[in-house]
Amino acid sequence: MIVGVPTEVKTDEYRVAMLPFGVEELTGRGHRVLVQAGAGLGSGIGDHDYLAAGAELVSNAADVFGAADLVIKVKEPQPEEFSLVRQGQLLFTYFHFAASRELTEAMIASGATCLAYETLRDAHGRLPLLTPMSEVAGRMSIQEGAKYLERPQMGRGILLGGVPGVAPAHITILGGGVVGANAARIAAGFQADVAILDVDLDRLRYLDDVMPANVNTLYSDRHTILEQLQRADLVIGSVLIPGAKAPRLVRAEDLRRMKAGSVVIDVAVDQGGCVETSRPTTHSEPTYVIDDVVHYCVANMPGAVGRTSTFALCNATLRWITRLADLGLEKALSDCRPIVDAVNIHGHHATNAAVAEAFGLTHVPLK
Repeated sequence: MIVGVPTEVKTDEYRVAMLPFGVEELTGRGHRVLVQAGAGLGSGIGDHDYLAAGAELVSNAADVFGAADLVIKVKEPQPEEFSLVRQGQLLFTYFHFAASRELTEAMIASGATCLAYETLRDAHGRLPLLTPMSEVAGRMSIQEGAKYLERPQMGRGILLGGVPGVAPAHITILGGGVVGANAARIAAGFQADVAILDVDLDRLRYLDDVMPANVNTLYSDRHTILEQLQRADLVIGSVLIPGAKAPRLVRAEDLRRMKAGSVVIDVAVDQGGCVETSRPTTHSEPTYVIDDVVHYCVANMPGAVGRTSTFALCNATLRWITRLADLGLEKALSDCRPIVDAVNIHGHHATNAAVAEAFGLTHVPLK
């Protein structure tokens, strides 16, 4: 099989979808790997590293998409890439279809098979390809929140950990999954006062057992969310329903309950956001202010720490990439349930129920 690795073109995206080790693994199994020149530079990986591992360098994305049977990316195809996607081609990347009708319709029209990292489930029901980036985003959310709470960034001028005689920041985390748990650990390390909310009582019991004493677990309901918004200096939105739009837990009118200069970091923005006033931003222009609340809604947060994120992602994806390349799509679908779960679009149809529901499309399950 010919595997293609194009340069990412999303604004401020510095990750790359394959490491030289992955190239070496695939070429050793008899596959060809085409890498666009400069694809790894944002992660500190030079073209010579890929050449030494056995890759073939090509000069532009059109050559990658034009020749590859399987295209490996980090972020969803951008509008300028839509026309490059071919009938019958396999695309394996983060798609987050439910956040974009334009992307969904373009990929359905293309006739390609779209496999989403974020919906692949392993034998234990976990999301192994979403987890590493959720870990990065969760940890980054506190790092970014600390920065934007500073007064020059339009924040309240709050130090997360306070100092002797001055109370620390209060941080509210909506969602106790991988993002939320990682955010809570980092926030606790800053000595902030942390509350983490979830609707899964078993998850809350687990978090209560493993978290430091300055992290409190709360059952998530409308009353508790409103109470927390009034207290919070920093709110982290980390709710996930795999493949579907994130639920809107914070309404536009709720912002008036929050303190002037408080900060919202909506990590769920790539799935539509769990705050009604969220809209995607970039690392170049990461924030905006509504009702005196600073919103940070960067849709590719891990892209800012490209080297860490690339290695974390590629460590997780390589085993599934090699399986697809070795078996081909049909055999992979018959032999490997996680690959079935990853397929969101196939044969001009939405095969993922959550994606179809998001836009009122007909759901056509894989046979």
